[in-house]
Amino acid sequence: MSEAIKTAIAAGKTILGVEFGSTRIKAVLIDETHNPVAMGTHDWENRLENGIWTYSLEDIWNGFQSCYRSLAVDVQAKYNMKLEKIGAIGISGMMHGYMPFNKEGELLVPFRTWRNTITEQACKKLIPVFNFNIPQRWSIAHLYQAILNGEEHVKDIDFFTTLAGYIHWKLTGQKVLGVGEAAGMFPIDSSICDFNQTMIAQFDELIADKGYPWKLEDILPKVLEAGDNAGVLTEEGAKLLDPTGTLQPGSLMCPPEGDAGTGMVATNSVAVRTGNVSAGTSIFAMVVLEDALSKVYEEIDMVTTPDGYPVAMVHCNNCTSDLNAWVNLFKEFAANFGMSIDMNDLYGTLYRKALEADKDCGGLMAYNYYSGEPITGFDEGRPLFARTPDAKFNLANFMRTHLYSALATLKIGLDILMKQEHVYVDSITGHGGLFKTPVVGQSMLAAAMNAPVTVMDTASEGGPWGQAILAAYMVERRPGESLGAYLNHRIFAGQTGTTIAPDPADAAGFDAFIEKYKACLPSERGAVENL
Repeated sequence: MSEAIKTAIAAGKTILGVEFGSTRIKAVLIDETHNPVAMGTHDWENRLENGIWTYSLEDIWNGFQSCYRSLAVDVQAKYNMKLEKIGAIGISGMMHGYMPFNKEGELLVPFRTWRNTITEQACKKLIPVFNFNIPQRWSIAHLYQAILNGEEHVKDIDFFTTLAGYIHWKLTGQKVLGVGEAAGMFPIDSSICDFNQTMIAQFDELIADKGYPWKLEDILPKVLEAGDNAGVLTEEGAKLLDPTGTLQPGSLMCPPEGDAGTGMVATNSVAVRTGNVSAGTSIFAMVVLEDALSKVYEEIDMVTTPDGYPVAMVHCNNCTSDLNAWVNLFKEFAANFGMSIDMNDLYGTLYRKALEADKDCGGLMAYNYYSGEPITGFDEGRPLFARTPDAKFNLANFMRTHLYSALATLKIGLDILMKQEHVYVDSITGHGGLFKTPVVGQSMLAAAMNAPVTVMDTASEGGPWGQAILAAYMVERRPGESLGAYLNHRIFAGQTGTTIAPDPADAAGFDAFIEKYKACLPSERGAVENL
């Protein structure tokens, strides 16, 4: 097998997927059997500057180059070869946000990431105009908020895009986005797999009195579907990716996608009545719909699969950050007693303890809000833990409470889909760090959704593997072969995973917890206002 991999690397027949996550940039190189053969990573963190969550351009390119260098080192170590040619490349990243550029290609304001909750005024004006939910993190919300703020840079915009779109542009010269990623910029009309033309006209009319020299369509990226050719890696792009000059230009590039789309691909969740939940720093659920929802819900975003099918998305800004902070506290406690504990063992032990807890957490309550959470109406967050004096305050209940808290806001949104809109799903797949410990996160999510949850054996590869598969689809697709058919027959045939059905007692316990959670939200409000 190693010789076959070496041959593929030498012949330039490998495929690379790179995903810019919130805390890690990860690259996965796959061979002709679609299996990962090398990996690279770079850890990074956003920063709060002048009230804006951002990453600098220096952060982006240093991180990208470090990640690629890590991949090249892995190839050298495993196969004693230099990585000189790559058949196809795909770039994905955290969705949404705002990166506006002038005619000279200069970034006009620091990158405003999805994490910012500074566009409420814009959303409240746009939603009734479009009769379509516009979440605060969407690119159009950021653009319109900048207009409402009277920001000087707006008149100079020649092009605006997302993080993945920006990187793809610099690697290829092409100002394009995959339709799934584009759906986080501006509403998509799935019948044409393009931005909604009626809404574009409505937006232009809305801002006509401003006298800007551009129309919205002029400054948006071109929308492409999965399987479309999105350009090639240029000589300049190859040097940006690999400053050593070892990597040759010419790699085919697939449309840049968002982490939601790559998650759907990585979990084979692009078909109607399928869904997936990605749980890491943030958490979101994607459900591919049979029918349109009966009305607009501000808790639910309408986006698309990478091939344009409508998807209901419940997105929450906060998931594991507070949980991780508590685990680190236990690590510090152990270190003070001279104990060195492997972090995987620590997470596994603490998570499994939660399985012994009372189903409703025994009178404990927690809010995991590091940042704002629009679904529950918070512009800022304060992690908060509380309990009643007579609570059953033990480690098991403490851990279950924080696991429930990581899923609680997601459940509030999903309950609208499942209980009010009666949306049916045949399968839900979980992926991301929350599911790394077997059974625990999976069973908690099954309780939250009251539906079976599957974790696949490949789920740990996550988004960058999913993006590599999208690049492979572009190269390998047969005439008329849909993305869903390609995934079912050529990627996931024979794949194994584990499925956990919801325990009725767990589901009832989570329902009881969520009612108290909603009732206690004023406590979180008080913490935000006074702490």
